[in-house]
Parts: sequence; C-alpha cells; structure tokens
Amino acid sequence: MTMRPRSGFLTCLLALTAACSSDPGPMEGPAVDPLQSEEPTDASERFPTPELEIGDEILEIPTGPNPDREAFFGDLHVHTVYSFDAYAFGTTATPWDAYRYAQGESLLHPGGFNVRLREPLDFYAVTDHAMFLGVARAAGDTSTELSKLEIAKPIHGLNDPENLGLTSIPRRTRTFGAFIPNMLLGIANGSIPAEIPLEVTKSAWRDIIDAAEHFNDPGRFTTFVAYEYTSSSDDRGNLHRNVVFKDSNRLPAVPFSRFHSQNPEGLWDWMDGLRDQGIEAIAIPHNSNGSNGQMFKLIDWAGDPLDEEYAEQRMRNEPLVEITQVKGTSDTHPALSDSDEWADFEIMPFRVATALPSKPPGSYVRDALRRGLALDQGGTGNPFKFGFIGSSDTHTGAISDDESDFFAKIGLLDSTPELRGSVPLSFLFATAARWVAPELVTEIDGRSYTSSPVATFGASGLAGVWAEENTRAAIYEAFRRKETFATSGPRIRVRFFGGFDLDETLLDEHEVVRQAYERGVSMGGDLPSTGDGAPTFLAWALRDPRGTALQRLQIIKGWTEGGETHEKVYDVACSNGGTPDPDTHRCPDNGATVDLDDCSISAEVGSDELRAAWTDPDFEASQRAFYYVRVLENPTCRWSTWDAIRAGVEPRPDLPKTLQERAWSSPIWYRPADDSSDELL
Repeated sequence: MTMRPRSGFLTCLLALTAACSSDPGPMEGPAVDPLQSEEPTDASERFPTPELEIGDEILEIPTGPNPDREAFFGDLHVHTVYSFDAYAFGTTATPWDAYRYAQGESLLHPGGFNVRLREPLDFYAVTDHAMFLGVARAAGDTSTELSKLEIAKPIHGLNDPENLGLTSIPRRTRTFGAFIPNMLLGIANGSIPAEIPLEVTKSAWRDIIDAAEHFNDPGRFTTFVAYEYTSSSDDRGNLHRNVVFKDSNRLPAVPFSRFHSQNPEGLWDWMDGLRDQGIEAIAIPHNSNGSNGQMFKLIDWAGDPLDEEYAEQRMRNEPLVEITQVKGTSDTHPALSDSDEWADFEIMPFRVATALPSKPPGSYVRDALRRGLALDQGGTGNPFKFGFIGSSDTHTGAISDDESDFFAKIGLLDSTPELRGSVPLSFLFATAARWVAPELVTEIDGRSYTSSPVATFGASGLAGVWAEENTRAAIYEAFRRKETFATSGPRIRVRFFGGFDLDETLLDEHEVVRQAYERGVSMGGDLPSTGDGAPTFLAWALRDPRGTALQRLQIIKGWTEGGETHEKVYDVACSNGGTPDPDTHRCPDNGATVDLDDCSISAEVGSDELRAAWTDPDFEASQRAFYYVRVLENPTCRWSTWDAIRAGVEPRPDLPKTLQERAWSSPIWYRPADDSSDELL
C-alpha cells in the first residue's frame, strides 16, 4: 500500500495537541513520533479544551405553505387596560403586554401574581370594547385632559400599585357604577365635550393597531387588529360581537360601537360599507348563552320575519360564532337537547353581567343551526350557518384556559378562590359581607360562599384553524371558509370531511388529507347531493400531548323532517378498542376515573387518537341536515375542585366536581338534490 505523506493539519489531528503549527520552532529533546507516543489516560490531559456553553440560538428553516394545512391555535377575544370594565377590575396590562403573554412571556395579574401559558399560541387578537375605548384609563391618569373633568376625579390613581388590593373592590364597584352612566349623561346634555373622549378613543385605537403591527410575525405568530362591539337588547340579552379585520393597511379611524347603533344590523351595514372601500372584516358573536333568546331569534331588529336579504347579510358579515369561553359554553343546553348526555357542559345560566336567568331557546348554537335549516327549508335562506371557534374573553390580557391553574377573567374581582365562590368564606368575612351586602353571600350545606356568576365560569377556550401557514392571509381565509374548530382549552386537533367518494380505506392511506380535500369537502363546507346514496364522513381527533387521553369521538346531526327539526348524537369511535353499540350508538364505558383527593386520573385508559369513516344509518336523501364532530377527553377535575383541594376543603357540593374537556368541528351542511338555494358565504 502506498503511504501518502501526512499533511501538517492531519498530523495535528492525530497528535491531538496544539504543538503543531506552520512554524513549530526548535524542539528540545529527542524527536518523538506523535503516533508512537504513549496516549495519556486522563481525559483532561487528552482533551485540555475548556467547556463551552451551547447557547439557545435556534436555526429557523423557512418552509412553504402546506397544502394539507396545519392546525393553529389562538384567542380572538382578549381585553386589556383600554376596556373600561377591565380597568375597573384592576387590569393594567396593555395590548403590548397581551401579545408578549401570547408568545410565552409571563404577565402580572391584577391580583399580584404572575401568570404564564402552558405553551405559546399561534395567533392572538386584542378586542377591547369600542364603547368608551381607553376612557377609563385616561380618567385615572392625572396627566390627561379627560382626567381634569369633575367626573374623572374618583378614578384618579385607581390602578396605582398601592391601590391594587382586595380592599379596593368596594370603591371600584361604587365608582364604576356611577362613572359610565354619568359620562353618557354628560355627553348627552353637553356638559362633557364629546370630542374629549373621542380623541382618547382614537389614540387608544391607534395604539392597539400599532401593537398588532409590531408583534405580527408571518410564519411564526399572527396578530389581528380587532375590537368588541358591545350591545344588548332592551331586556339585557347579550348581543356582543368581536370585529376582526383581515388587514391593517387601511382601517377606520374610529371603531363602530353601541354609540353608533344598538342594532347589530347597523354594524353589518357599516361593515358592508367598509367592504365597498376595500376594508374586509368579520364579526363573531359570542355568549349567545347569555342572550335571553335574542342572539338567534326568528325576527329582525324591527320585529319583522327574517328574509333572504337578512340571511345573506348576516352570513356575509358573521360566518363564525364563538361556541365556548370563560362565561360558559354555548353549544347546547339540557332543556334543548334532552337526549344528549353531555349537554350540561359548563352552563352559565345568566344574562351577561347580571343574575337574571337567560332563556335557552334562541340562545344556543345547535338550536340556531336547527332554526337555520328550518328557515332554509322555507325559502328564506339560512342566517345561522356558522363555523365554530372558542376564545377566552379574558379581561386581564391573559387567557386562563387551564383547569388546574385557573385565574378566571375579571382581575381583582375573581383573583382568589374565595372570590370565585369555590372555597368557603371565613367566618369574619362572611359576617361582614352579610352586614354590608347580604346578596353577595350564599349558604350551601351550612357553609358561606360568595354569591356570584363566577362559579359558573369555565377555563375556556381556544380557536383552532386549518390553514396553509401561520399568516394573516391564510388564517383569515380559514375563517371565511369556516375551516375552524373550537376547544374548551386543550389543544385537541380535529379534522372532518364529508363526501360521496370517500370510504374507510382512506384513513389508512399516507395521503389521506390530500385525497379527502380532492374527493370531499372539509368542515365548514356544503355537501350537495349527487343522487348516489349516503355520503361518508371521515372524522378524527388527536389528543393534546400535554392534556388527557380521548374517550370518544362523536358526530352530531340535525335534520328537517315533516316541517320540524331534530337532532341526534352518534358515537363513531371509542377509546381502547371499543365499538359503538349499533342500537344506542354509544361507546362502552372505558372505566376512566378521577380521584377527588388529589385529582389524579386513571392511567392507561383512553386513546391518543380516535378516527372513523362513518355513514349515517338514518340518512334520508331528501332531508336537509348538518353534521359536526364533538370529541371528549376522559374526565378530569374542574377548576373549582382544584381550588378546594389546594385549600384543604371539600369541593362545593352544588358545582360539578369533574368535567370532560372537548373540541367541536365546524359543521358540514348536506343539501338535497332538489335544493336550488344558493350557497351562502
């Protein structure tokens, strides 16, 4: 074998010493062949290099849009210091703080403790109330022109650090009980110049826009310019909407609020006008559960029956609905779905910001879907053809979606377990409260608790979308086509397709998603009949890696028959290899349990993934229908139980001790072959 001369570099490597160089200089002692020298046995002698820190720099590899689309999670309902009620609750977080929180940074809660997400979100939108936007904060800041008004003096310094304590709650309640009505009265009678609060609103709106622009990072983190339109019916039924803009290059200088119209149809007219000017936006109604039947009523604002023009305008402007959030879940109600064993999930039975009961009919989304089918059957179009999202409605800038670490939504007012009503009040506190405001205390099994709707709040929720990439354009297009889903907090991924050319063999194919898009429609879509029998639906769900195992995958159907609407729940995939009963359409009990002593749950029970190819056994080709997926986790402790365990007391007996976290897909609507109605966007 021919030996090649060793290069100086190779000799250095072989010798493992710094003695080699291009000019080694004179050497003392006999020449030593490095290859023949005795190798040191001590590692520090062989490798005398100092240990270096690796650092935390990450190499980002750009990728193109994914045609199969990816699941992205976010929150489109977030309030900060610019909302007058959030300021009253002690919130000092700005939109800038909220966006940092969404990306994983900690945020100081009004209660004096830091909060942080389990993992960062993909998109976020600050949605402060347009009504009196920024006015409360300006009233409290003594350097502003507005703070010089007599009406503002009680608010001076309200959220200075020394005033952010529980003892300030009575003052806050009194102050804001008078501030808003007196501000409205002053503007109406001319004693308060309208341009003063208007300039405050314009300034706050511009800061919200600037924050969204600063943190929008295409491909990594998406922000939307947005706000909340806050209105209600005369009977205090909730009619709130969040307005989300597609772009940020052209925007109205002032957001449309209840000051401009109490009627949501006025909001849609304004949005249509903006659209004519090239400004695209959607409105997303929320807390229909607290609307007292007003959100999905069958007459318009003037009291006239709904018609095709109404349906088209509403769907043009409101393609989505928020189905779950802190103030309860609006999927359905036991009074509306008596055959659905899971219909009682996180029911908040009150009209928003009151203790008045809210009537279920016209207040829940599944009922609205059924109403929409009936209206469509009657030829007036479907004004309730919504896709689904979840969001939080936090008023601290920070979403609270973790049952085991719930800090609720209204700042100082629900910052402790006692204030949330999950832990009994002390004897002294209860005695004092009964003396000052007896309506604030309720007695349950001999214990005193805070009497507040907060006990019916939930650690919810999240908006999910299937989009090609994490950008404003891609996510907004997902909103428009309703390829969206909602979760009660966990990051469960749900997919749902329907078509007449789909079958169960696709579930095992590598390119199942591509083929499902090519051969069917995804969640949010219309499925017109081809006259070839029943469609097949492909449904599957993946658990949150940080969450709990899945228990069952369901498809919920609504349909028209004989001039009436109906609904039915079908279990289509069961955990641990179970099979739905062909008669009851229910999975066998998988035996999952919760230990209420420490909230530990059953190990090795439940599934990481559930999937099914399902054909409706009760399908009738002539019946209009909708279908959507609901997936349930195994039971876990509710936040109120976690509070009680940490306090060392028994859970409050009138509250659910456990719950089953869940996710919902947007529906797919089946249209019979003889249905000539146009598809509404």
